[in-house]
Amino acid sequence: MKVLLNTGSTIDEGRLAKGGNKYSEAYRQECAVCWISPSNFESLGCPEKVKVTSKDEKHSIIVYTKCTDVMMDGDVFMPRAIWSNVIIDPYTFSTGSPLYKGSPVTVEAGEGEVLSAEDVVLNLYMGGK
Repeated sequence: MKVLLNTGSTIDEGRLAKGGNKYSEAYRQECAVCWISPSNFESLGCPEKVKVTSKDEKHSIIVYTKCTDVMMDGDVFMPRAIWSNVIIDPYTFSTGSPLYKGSPVTVEAGEGEVLSAEDVVLNLYMGGK
């Protein structure tokens, strides 16, 4: 399913990040998540996890789902954290900040492990070292 990804801070993401808890299970539960509208969630088969893939299809990440009626069909939300940074478009239009709003992505039912923040860094950015 092709959708637009919006990212941003949540109260708990900010509380955990500013409190130095980016490697905690609570941070993973808060941030390794994709908020999806009820009808989009149903059309994906009501999965516990989804695979979110970047527009260029070079990067993807498995995250938990959160079915919520605060989302509109065709839009998804992920807290701005290491998991969403894997798939947002890095182009900055010379502003120094990537597009955190309106990035085209693909979302599909996913299987596999939802990586911790540390494992995302080690596996995806440092080549498994």
